[in-house]
Amino acid sequence: MPLNVLGEARFPSPIRRTVSDHAQIPAQIVHMPDAPSEPGLFFEIAGPRSTLFFDPKRTRAAIVTCGGLCPGVNNVIRSIFLELHHIYGVSEVLGFRHGYQGLDPARGVEPVALTPEFVDHIHKDGGTVLGTSRGPVDLVVAVDTLIRQRINILFTVGGDGTQRGAAALFQEAQRRGYALSVVGIPKTIDNDVAYVARTFGYQTAVEEGCRVIGCAHTEARSVQNGIGLVKVMGRHAGFVAAGATVASQDVNFCLVPEVPFALDGACGFLAALKERILTRRHAVVVIAEGAGQDLLEDCAGEHDASGNIKLRDIGPFLRERIESYFTAEGIPVILRYFDPSYVIRSVPADAEDAILCDLFARNAVHAAMAGKTGVVIGLLHDVFIHVPIDLLVKQKKQLDTAGPAWHAVLAATGQPECFA
Repeated sequence: MPLNVLGEARFPSPIRRTVSDHAQIPAQIVHMPDAPSEPGLFFEIAGPRSTLFFDPKRTRAAIVTCGGLCPGVNNVIRSIFLELHHIYGVSEVLGFRHGYQGLDPARGVEPVALTPEFVDHIHKDGGTVLGTSRGPVDLVVAVDTLIRQRINILFTVGGDGTQRGAAALFQEAQRRGYALSVVGIPKTIDNDVAYVARTFGYQTAVEEGCRVIGCAHTEARSVQNGIGLVKVMGRHAGFVAAGATVASQDVNFCLVPEVPFALDGACGFLAALKERILTRRHAVVVIAEGAGQDLLEDCAGEHDASGNIKLRDIGPFLRERIESYFTAEGIPVILRYFDPSYVIRSVPADAEDAILCDLFARNAVHAAMAGKTGVVIGLLHDVFIHVPIDLLVKQKKQLDTAGPAWHAVLAATGQPECFA
């Protein structure tokens, strides 16, 4: 894919082993004999370049974190700073406070100067030391701030809305003729970002989800006809629900946005849950927050500050329907409802996610120092890549219900392929 580059890279890199701009990897590496012979989509491989666009001694960088919390954001901040400071010799790195609001002097607070002391222990804490917010910013005001602060590089850590905003900032700077590198790092525990095999925070979310599922399983097994109902995050994709289900091996029903389900009828979910209760006397149900939205009242096109469609809360709805169904059936049940969403996203990253955060961050720095802009760091086939922001925000990744991940869920739970 062609990328936006600020200009000719003329400064020597301090890194010896580098990657050529001509090194590419295909989006699809499996080729079927009867498939079309077109070359398909290729991505530039990320990594340090032999020459830089920015002179490190005169470069001023900044970081902004936006949207909901996610395990590992502080790790990303720390690794960006350390790569710039220790490897490239960039002496000035700012952290804009409270998301894009920090780019508007009338709404935000003054940015903080990052130092080795400032980032020393932040990776051990959840959340973001810079603060976060949702919603857009006035582009003219934001770019005015970046120019006034003499920012050459802006790292945007966030999801779709954040990266759409990053693209707009790059375009406004370009319109003014200001050389600004904007490089995004995709952030979501939902793991639903296109061209990113695994987003940071997802593995931690699965691990924490397993702990809650274990508690739900204990509660359900400890009483007669116990039901543990656990709601996890996943607006449009069920990766967290599916991953936690397979990892825990204690789940009997996993409901995700990719698989619509009926509640009523002989083959509906409630009938299947009843059969489970009558035969095994307990059940654990995991549901992703975006599942079953067609069963709820229409959201009437409402959006949150980030531009995301507002979801109705499926958890309490399903809890009420389960309880009323079993009451009507004359079967006493004890239902325990768990909603650990904000707990899960607020914890520090586990070891695997911490490593992933570090790799995302360092590859973002390499891209920015080489003058790449309007780009997000992706991950395909275990290789970090450069993805144009415009391409990344046009689509969402979802569970392949014909693939091995969903097959593993069906095998672990024993649930039918669908609840008709």
